[in-house]
Amino acid sequence: MRVNITLACTETGDRNYITTKNKRQHPERLELKKYSPRLKKHTLHRETK
Repeated sequence: MRVNITLACTETGDRNYITTKNKRQHPERLELKKYSPRLKKHTLHRETK
């Protein structure tokens, strides 16, 4: 039930990270604070389609 997802920066729109999640336990979109290399700081990254 685990699927691969892409995390995109909310400020630049860059797709910086790929991870997996369990859709059965977490059906909502994932949001994490991750490092953005372009901005050189931690920003909010959201799951994209």
